Amino acid sequence: MCGRYALTAHSKDVLEALGALGEEGFPERYNIAPTQPILVVISSERREPDSNLPERRAVLARWGFLPGWVKEPKDFPLLINARSETAIGKASFRAAMRHRRILIPATGFYEWRRPPKETGVKPQAYWVRPKKGGVIAFAGLMETWSSANGSEVDTAAIMTTKANAAIRHIHDRMPVVIQPEDFERWLDCRTQEPRHVEDLMQPVQEDFFEALPVSDLVNKVSNMGPELQKPVAVAEPQETSSKEVSKGKKPDPSQMSLF
Repeated sequence: MCGRYALTAHSKDVLEALGALGEEGFPERYNIAPTQPILVVISSERREPDSNLPERRAVLARWGFLPGWVKEPKDFPLLINARSETAIGKASFRAAMRHRRILIPATGFYEWRRPPKETGVKPQAYWVRPKKGGVIAFAGLMETWSSANGSEVDTAAIMTTKANAAIRHIHDRMPVVIQPEDFERWLDCRTQEPRHVEDLMQPVQEDFFEALPVSDLVNKVSNMGPELQKPVAVAEPQETSSKEVSKGKKPDPSQMSLF
């Protein structure tokens, strides 16, 4: 899954990277969390019939997808991710996959490696960023939810796929990354049906990302500075044998090795 990410590039660079128009001056964000407003890029053609509007626009949406048929958000689970393997047929995402595909700009994401509880090892946070730097685009879905009193809110989810070999040791899922040459095809919901873009929902190439261990500062939403992405040395226990685990033994601290 993807539960935290960052967008720390200058706003002008973000809009230029995704070929979109929008308000500049939005701040650098080092710890974007669910339910917060996030920047998304949409195709104007599917939102407005006015041909004078730019082809792509950057707008804000709530990170936490709500299908239009939901009556009470409090009774509905928080959908921050959509599995690419099942989104086409799943009731929650089926309409958005057909009509409301979006791009979500980012400069990287955070993921946690969570060892089995019996090992006694704490989860380790990682900052996962593109090796070449710059702004990337996650595949996303958007839905406008309307309340009973008529108020509306745009909501969004990040699409995920199985992790590639470079990320798999941390987590078995990762965000779907859409390459610049595929932006138009992904956003084109008029002529490109979900089955036509299935090939885009694959793990990114193995050498695209690098994962850096970071401190647990990122665990708190109130921490929002660049120190969250400062690499740290990680001491990790060697693998515990199944025999030791079955006896309830914890790893020997003397067997620590520097990551």
